[in-house]
Amino acid sequence: MRTGNARADAATFAANRARGAVRFGVHVQDGVTRRGSLHESGSLRVRFPSPEGEGLSAVFVNTAGGVAGGDRFDIDIAAGEGARLTLTTAAAEKIYRAAGPAAQLNIALKAEAGSHLSWLPQETILFDCARISRRIDIDLAEGASLLLCEIVVFGRSAMGEAMRHGEFVDRWRMRRGGRLVFAETIRLDGNIGEKLARSAVANGGVAIGTALIVPGDQAVVERIREAQDSFRGEVGISCWNGFAMARFCAQDAMRLRADMMTVLGRASAVPLPRLWLN
Repeated sequence: MRTGNARADAATFAANRARGAVRFGVHVQDGVTRRGSLHESGSLRVRFPSPEGEGLSAVFVNTAGGVAGGDRFDIDIAAGEGARLTLTTAAAEKIYRAAGPAAQLNIALKAEAGSHLSWLPQETILFDCARISRRIDIDLAEGASLLLCEIVVFGRSAMGEAMRHGEFVDRWRMRRGGRLVFAETIRLDGNIGEKLARSAVANGGVAIGTALIVPGDQAVVERIREAQDSFRGEVGISCWNGFAMARFCAQDAMRLRADMMTVLGRASAVPLPRLWLN
């Protein structure tokens, strides 16, 4: 009887998990970036605000109201030759406590020659005992450019909350001209709060971030370092393999967000999404 009940509970849990997928591409028509065919399913939606110049902006909306254990979301975006696309989220994404399987988020970004792709979502906030596995795959043609950032916050410190336990797995792969130029996998699990307190990890910081700038060279690095006196948290910047990367760590999300905005503003002439400025 217990086995039957366990199976029924597992089936009920699986049936109530959120699923969402968005897939679309953009192309240039009459000198302006236009959207092609769009596929949406489940609780994930994308909306296109009024165009800003020749580029196109897209905003993701998760109608599920957050991400819980066992949920799965897939995003697949392609920018055609010469297109310009900026992607963001309507709000910070919240990852809630998971008693069972981890939530999964899979992101695939592709940019053809001469195109520019900006992936600039707002923060991802992990609640205590949250579990998430995220995968980001980037495929850039030679001559394509990219501005990408991700911010992860371990607990809402402004609300007196902390993430003590859970699981965060983050796998990034970036190819340029078909060649793998960056690969990284981060795993934090178990007592995450204790690990973040270590000086060699986050030294008590609860917000971390990464920015990728392609192409990126020493000139970009020096331009960003000129603003180092204004940084409110820790920021490190370097370049190799034709791209630049900035790493961030701060005591709270507000400080890190301010530092990220400074770096992105100096890294590229592409304006930040209006939602970032509210």
